[in-house]
Amino acid sequence: MTASILAAFLYGLLAFIGGIIGYLKSRSQISLISGCFSGMLLLSGALATLRGNPWGLKMAMIVTAILVIVFIIRGLKTRKVMPAGVMVGFGILALVVMAIGQ
Repeated sequence: MTASILAAFLYGLLAFIGGIIGYLKSRSQISLISGCFSGMLLLSGALATLRGNPWGLKMAMIVTAILVIVFIIRGLKTRKVMPAGVMVGFGILALVVMAIGQ
């Protein structure tokens, strides 16, 4: 398993678990749906890359970039580190690792 696959996998888990936590804390169905959906896309991309499909990492990078943009906008609106700052920070790190490993 390469670092890029691991980055996609870990960021996917973070998004998935974050969606569940968002739902449990504030009953936000949007958090649950978007977190689980984006998490599953990232996990699918990591698995596809692990199985030798080159499109998997590209998909994971696109989903990660979209999440970073969404959480930057959300962070600017709320001025809260949690969850926006955490998702932006880990998202940028994951993007860099995925881009280097490509």
